[in-house]
Amino acid sequence: MNRRVFVALPLLCACSRAFGAVAYPAVIAGTPLRFPRDHGSHPDFRTEWWYVTGIVRAAGGADLGVQLTFFRRRTGIAEASGSRFAPRQLLFAHAALALQQRTHLVVDQRAARAGMGLVEAAETTTAVHIDDWSLVLQDDVYTATVAGRAFALRLAFRIAQPPLLQGEAGVSRKGPAPAQASYYYSVPQLEVTGTIAIDGKTLHVAGKAWLDHEWSSEYLAADARGWDWTGINLDDGGAIMAFRIRARDGSVLWAGGSHRDAAGRRTTFAPGDIRFETLRNWRSPRTSITYPVAFRVFAGAVDVTLEPLFDDQELDARASVGTVYWEGAVRARSNGRAIGSGYLELTGYGDPLKL
Repeated sequence: MNRRVFVALPLLCACSRAFGAVAYPAVIAGTPLRFPRDHGSHPDFRTEWWYVTGIVRAAGGADLGVQLTFFRRRTGIAEASGSRFAPRQLLFAHAALALQQRTHLVVDQRAARAGMGLVEAAETTTAVHIDDWSLVLQDDVYTATVAGRAFALRLAFRIAQPPLLQGEAGVSRKGPAPAQASYYYSVPQLEVTGTIAIDGKTLHVAGKAWLDHEWSSEYLAADARGWDWTGINLDDGGAIMAFRIRARDGSVLWAGGSHRDAAGRRTTFAPGDIRFETLRNWRSPRTSITYPVAFRVFAGAVDVTLEPLFDDQELDARASVGTVYWEGAVRARSNGRAIGSGYLELTGYGDPLKL
């Protein structure tokens, strides 16, 4: 979901609102998602993101986490200008590796205004570029290319299952007001192959990944502090997504999620179906923020325990989208048995989000 100026938020809300001469469109219940067009950008909306997370392994190596997110933001600035330099749309990207031998994230980020053919987000399908960083969908394969300062990625994510529409047919509520919603779908169980270059070595990796694509217009509710979100690929071929939005007083403002089982049967969770129970906290030595990095998550009849690959998966994105949060690879267990893996995102544990 995940995520953040704040350029894009996995749990952003949406409604029509005019700011000066700019009116951002609403998310309207009952609007069907249409593919392949809705794989592409929706530039009229305020914010949008494509968020890919996965756990892969090189031959003979340990599991490692991979996260890549592209954000698009409509600024509402200089929209009547004919200049190609007007910052009407901004694009941001984060990439992070969770290497167990490092015990902390290796991170890089990009930010630029759209234009000149070098920075763009296509509307017909997923094709997002910031110079030599890109995420492109062709046929049934997403290809990600990242040329970072400390690492490089060249990964292919093959679609093995149809999109999982979140909420009600792709309209995902994010608050008590019906207008507080986003368009949101996931593509779980992506089959990953490719290379990761780091420390002078090129690793040939394979594994499973998850993609979220979400777009909206309105900020989080004024009394929201942050959220907890998880997306888990189950070993039997199923998928679980669960989130809660926390209020500033510590209560749960909203919650939701979905479960698609191995046979393709889908369950959508109401706010009362979701519960996050903290099992263990970790305190960052850099920011002194304390995060609940291990959870027991209850989602309807689903009961799953999440444990991180390692605790220090804090991501400092203040240089690009202005926030610090925890976003890490996790293993999932149930009744003491390994059942899957995925990612956990925790925001608002330092200062409340200012959107």
